[in-house]
Amino acid sequence: MWWKIRSTKFFILCPLDSTAIRRFNKFCLSTLVAVYFLILVGGVVRSTGSGMGCPDWPKCFGRWVPPTSVDQLPENYKEVYSAHRDKKNQKFAHYLSIIGLEETASKIKEDKSILKEADFNPAKTWVEYINRLIGVIIGGFIIVLFLRSLKFRKSLPSLFIYSTLTLITVIIQGWFGSIVVSTNLTTWTITIHMLVALLIVAFLIYLYHKSGKTAESDEIKIPTNLKILLLISLTVLLVQIVLGTEVREAIDVITASIDDRSLWIGNVGLEFLIHRSFSWVVLLVSLVLVVKLRKTSCDKALSRNLIILILSTLMTGAGMGYLGILQVLQPIHLLLATITFGIQLFIFFVVNGQSQVA
Repeated sequence: MWWKIRSTKFFILCPLDSTAIRRFNKFCLSTLVAVYFLILVGGVVRSTGSGMGCPDWPKCFGRWVPPTSVDQLPENYKEVYSAHRDKKNQKFAHYLSIIGLEETASKIKEDKSILKEADFNPAKTWVEYINRLIGVIIGGFIIVLFLRSLKFRKSLPSLFIYSTLTLITVIIQGWFGSIVVSTNLTTWTITIHMLVALLIVAFLIYLYHKSGKTAESDEIKIPTNLKILLLISLTVLLVQIVLGTEVREAIDVITASIDDRSLWIGNVGLEFLIHRSFSWVVLLVSLVLVVKLRKTSCDKALSRNLIILILSTLMTGAGMGYLGILQVLQPIHLLLATITFGIQLFIFFVVNGQSQVA
């Protein structure tokens, strides 16, 4: 893998089966790639406006195989699924009230606009349905990863613990995905959904890193301030991803009244200006990080690829700004940003275990 970095120390596995741990490591990587593919598909769902292509969950219009024509639906399908979502929202609002989020719960209960059903669109329905099918397959990957970790629960308990956490987080993500649908893509739920996806990525990257520390390798000499710089870079990038999600949320509101894509950016306002300006902060911090990395004994290709990813992310973002939120660039922009986050996090895990030099 082009972003793999040498492990930090000689890690003695005996009496642990080294073949089993190597297979676990490879399966971690396969699962991580699959999750990134799901993020890409999720970006396609967002860019095509297909998030409400299926008004219920886990089924789609009450079917395991969705309809292809509105004729297959009852005449009052909008009322039926609106009532179904309202019932689910009331239950969710009750849970929010229990944990003290009374204001948020009240908004969900009182805002009847979130119960508005869109007209049936077979293309959007199938885009969302395919997204769900891929999500089920990824869930299968996570379950297999957990089952494989059982053999390490005594010899390498961290693999078992983080595999368990990953499985639990995926289950929560699946449930919360149903909330995103029932609340009609309410803006804050989309942001949380994205952050939970990044948490799953973080768990998988840690598992990949931890299970990869199985062979002797040269120790990497790390400048004392590199760990701090990595934390700053990760934080800045995470903030930028959240800001980007808020821009997307603002655009979702605008699209309800403006069809011309070329006018969307001009009507977003402050959210876009902040996101665009903050990209320079991301670039500056990333450049400093790359310079520091190149002074260590890390693979030079790693730092080169990292800056290529950063520049590609900025270019696709600029492309959307100047080309009227070009639909094909949206999922690519999101994917590049999340891969960059993952690589930086992997470097942090490696650096965290290294000896420091002045």
